[in-house]
Amino acid sequence: MVRSSSPSSASSAPPPSSRPLGNATRGTTNPNRLRRMDRWIAATHATALRRGPAPVAVDLGYGAAPWTAVELLARLRTVRADVQVVGIEIDPERVAAAAPYACPGLVFAHGGFEVPLPGRRPPVLIRAANVLRQYAEEEVTAVWERLCARLAPDGLLVEGTCDEIGRRHVWVALGPEGPRTVTFAARLGALETPSDLAERLPKALIHRNVPGQPVHAFLRDFDRAWAAAAPYASLGARQRWMRSVLALSTAWPLADGPRRWRQGEVTVRWEALAPV
Repeated sequence: MVRSSSPSSASSAPPPSSRPLGNATRGTTNPNRLRRMDRWIAATHATALRRGPAPVAVDLGYGAAPWTAVELLARLRTVRADVQVVGIEIDPERVAAAAPYACPGLVFAHGGFEVPLPGRRPPVLIRAANVLRQYAEEEVTAVWERLCARLAPDGLLVEGTCDEIGRRHVWVALGPEGPRTVTFAARLGALETPSDLAERLPKALIHRNVPGQPVHAFLRDFDRAWAAAAPYASLGARQRWMRSVLALSTAWPLADGPRRWRQGEVTVRWEALAPV
């Protein structure tokens, strides 16, 4: 994983060639931790993945073990058989440890937010999971801008946070133009209330979960809809979730529909949750 040492270090100026941009973080990871994010990417970004020559996807800051990069390749290949994944880490020891897992379509590289790729080929996907959590909030925008500038014209940056075994996850999806949506995803059987997901909000939002901020109002309304949908719990947590999300859709600009809701997801337009 990578961590910027200051807001200026994540600016658009190119980093020194001798040192990747950022600092190493703890690097903790677990197999299958990012399955919800990967499943969403494969479903919603399939058109871009299928377009043009063999696409390149980046697992930025995969951590001390390469499981997430290995899994990303397998999941994206359900959409595009010739997709290539590059796992990027700022700690050279982690890159060396991952080398035995390299295979056709999967390589590991030493780097940071500059996203070093052969020939500076623009990636169609950059996934940065549990990377910015340890950053200062004021650093996030500059990091987003730097990463979005590396994307292909139809590329996607997915940046978010999940718990250690991937039961709760919230991520922001960004295109070259900036943030587009926020997705909340959960293992519904382990969810007490939708606001339980607040602890996994990305850094851009987690400190804004206070009265007067849109994300706080959204989670408040979600909890109210969840409570009102309690009678549907007898049909299962999925039915209760779907009924709650349907109620939310009358007041919030959702960007998905029942097919994604069934997966324990709901996606909201960024502008509705952006900090004020």
